[in-house]
Amino acid sequence: MARIAKLLAVPLLLLSPLAAGQAPVDEIRSTLEDRTAVAVTIYNENLALVRDQRRVTLEPGRQSLAVRDVSAQIRPETALLSSLDGEMRLIEQNFDYDLLSPHSLLEKYVGREVRAVTVNPANGNESIETATVLAINNGVVLRFADRIETGFPGRLIYDDVPDNLRDRPTLVLELENETSGPQNFQLSYLTRGLGWSADYVASLNAEETRFDLNGWVTLNNNSGTRYDNALLQLVAGDVQQVREAMPMARSAMVMEAAPAPQADMAQESLLDYHLYTLQRPTDLADQQSKQVALMSAADVPVEKRYVLKGQGQFFGGRAEGVQKQDIGIYLYLRNDEDSNLGLPLPAGVVRVYKNDSAGRIQFVGEDRIDHTAKDEELRLRLGNAFDVTAERVQTTFKKVANRGPYNFSAEVGQKITLKNATERAVDVLVQEYLPGDWEVLAENTDHRELSASLVEWRVRVPADGSTDLEYVALIRY
Repeated sequence: MARIAKLLAVPLLLLSPLAAGQAPVDEIRSTLEDRTAVAVTIYNENLALVRDQRRVTLEPGRQSLAVRDVSAQIRPETALLSSLDGEMRLIEQNFDYDLLSPHSLLEKYVGREVRAVTVNPANGNESIETATVLAINNGVVLRFADRIETGFPGRLIYDDVPDNLRDRPTLVLELENETSGPQNFQLSYLTRGLGWSADYVASLNAEETRFDLNGWVTLNNNSGTRYDNALLQLVAGDVQQVREAMPMARSAMVMEAAPAPQADMAQESLLDYHLYTLQRPTDLADQQSKQVALMSAADVPVEKRYVLKGQGQFFGGRAEGVQKQDIGIYLYLRNDEDSNLGLPLPAGVVRVYKNDSAGRIQFVGEDRIDHTAKDEELRLRLGNAFDVTAERVQTTFKKVANRGPYNFSAEVGQKITLKNATERAVDVLVQEYLPGDWEVLAENTDHRELSASLVEWRVRVPADGSTDLEYVALIRY
């Protein structure tokens, strides 16, 4: 197998004047040098719209126009050709995506003749024999005039490159053209391989009451071609696609909590989505990840909250012993003008930093947000508290007579001990999910209903002390 791999990796010697990537003699080829403008609109879910304008010289009548350097992940069924001069008509199109490589060239020559070159190790003289490629499954099989060989130790010479084997992704258009001379056209198509995401960096102040928020757009181009001096637009929102989702790998980015430049993106509404337009042209190189400033907001008010989230399984039966639970650290803020925000925020990851006592910046947590409209509340979970803890004990579990249609009825009592080892008093929000039809029968702190199944108690816990929350609920389902 090692000898076969060596064979496929050697340079190819092409004896025909048709060099690699050359178009057939009756084909007009358009390259990136013909491009006059390009615009790229990138959506969520690995989808982009490319509008590629070019200027080429055509002849009257029917002809083939090979548009090179289109996206390697183009969805050819979405391609739309528009003549900007109104003098060309599309008849047929073919997307050639089988790209030239040693393996693909050898594959095209199965059943055809090649010339096999071997070198005499004693004197360095070369000998050339004609052979037919029989197969390339798990290695090449060659038929010579007097034998069949596998693991051939030399190199192969090919006479030409097949017309449908190209060095770059190419969309071949069959056109009917009216006049001769330069023609302007726009090729629009949807493609995979282009994606974007929003990343946010927040710098929390010492009092943990405000932070500066900078937003960035991370662009990823894995489409197989480049877009130079492109008009870039981004659509935030979930656009319906009638196809199976194909996730795109996203490069990991490490961002520092540094001040962002002035935002480069202008925002407007598009249907029920939001369209962001970069205010300057940009280059998107293939296999590149780059970042563009999205927004910047200083001195945003935030509220740090300690939240203990309960679970429904604490009410379905008897629970023995003490159960320790984590208390989450959250930052709450409102996306409105009073908070120096008030603009649509695309879904993304918010990373929060804070300076230590020596002024060194430290990472304190991150959370993902959904698309957030103006005036909505944002909630960021940073992690679990170290010095604020909780222990739960079931104090009562008593089945009661069934009432009406309910198959299960029980009185369940809970005692939650909240401990605070810090030097200041804190409030802990205890949120309990009560299943079925429920009723709080007794409690030592008043609750409020957040939803049909979610109840919340706000419990004050003194510095270096503890507080018990006790209640009994009737659960029926």
